[in-house]
Amino acid sequence: MYIVTNRTVDESKHTENEAFGSKPIEGPNELRLAEASRRRNRWHIDILPDQITPQMARSVDLNPDNIYPASAYVARKLIEKPDQGTGARPNGRNLLLFVHGYNNDMTDVLDRAERLEQNFGVEVIVFSWPANGGGLHGVLSYKSDKRDALASVGAFNRVLEKLEALVSDFHAQYVIDLEARAEARFADNAAAWDRYFAKEVEKHCPFTVNLMLHSMGNYLYKHLLGSSVYSGDRLLFDNVVMVAADTNNENHAEWVDRIPYRNRLYITINENDGALKASRLKMGEQQKARLGHYLRRLDSRVATYIDFTSQPHVGDSHAYFEDSPLKNAKVLDFFKASLNGKVAEKPTRYDPSRNVHRL
Repeated sequence: MYIVTNRTVDESKHTENEAFGSKPIEGPNELRLAEASRRRNRWHIDILPDQITPQMARSVDLNPDNIYPASAYVARKLIEKPDQGTGARPNGRNLLLFVHGYNNDMTDVLDRAERLEQNFGVEVIVFSWPANGGGLHGVLSYKSDKRDALASVGAFNRVLEKLEALVSDFHAQYVIDLEARAEARFADNAAAWDRYFAKEVEKHCPFTVNLMLHSMGNYLYKHLLGSSVYSGDRLLFDNVVMVAADTNNENHAEWVDRIPYRNRLYITINENDGALKASRLKMGEQQKARLGHYLRRLDSRVATYIDFTSQPHVGDSHAYFEDSPLKNAKVLDFFKASLNGKVAEKPTRYDPSRNVHRL
């Protein structure tokens, strides 16, 4: 599993809560990459160097005499190293960028990402921002994490830029070669040219890239969309899944409708979400109804709203994509489809009076 972070790091440490700090890296929008693996039921962390070693280059079939950034190594491990020339990723899994929420230390983050991989068959890349409450608790912790989310906007923008560049570079040369083959075979038949091209692209790259934002991770994305650093033209993700969004319901369409995606933009709602009810109380009257637990004013023109309220096993869960809620086959099927870039609302019942799909 790979982590991209704007937390402070200690390259000499290899446990998750020593290798990663609880404060942002000093410097404008700096990022570090790390590799996490299970060893004897504990996490082992390797903070990747900014420039990879010759040994690392050889391990992913790069020229060891050249200089490569850590992102090139991760790209080869995740995307670019094909399976026996077919172009497919070695394990065939779809990619999921996971952005966690409030009050998460690195053990929480990695354990949750591992469950996402196990439950839904995806390859998770984690963006981890400093969401530990600064060692505080309660209201002060919540406010501290909101400040850290705002401070992480530029870093998150760079994550999207880098991921887009990796995926684009992966496609670029293959597309050039494929266009030449299509032209040689079907120069005089545009329809056949298009069919051949589409079929070959699907064979070469049969995976989707999706984004899951949980809780305050949605607050971070909201402020990125309104930031001057955001370019707004990255059609990177097939599905964007906003789970239990800890951000205002009021006027959410103004920024949600700016989110680019290829297939679906899902917003999940649980009116009984205990964590979101608590987050309103933490900020007193200033904290308005949260998007993830409010079934009114669902007025985005592009989002598909999914209501999990009162579903068996969901209860007051804030993370109904894991543990007991997955005993409900409807819940399991929704997340399995949505996090893999598929259409997930077909089995639901649409309520036009609320503009919401009910499981």
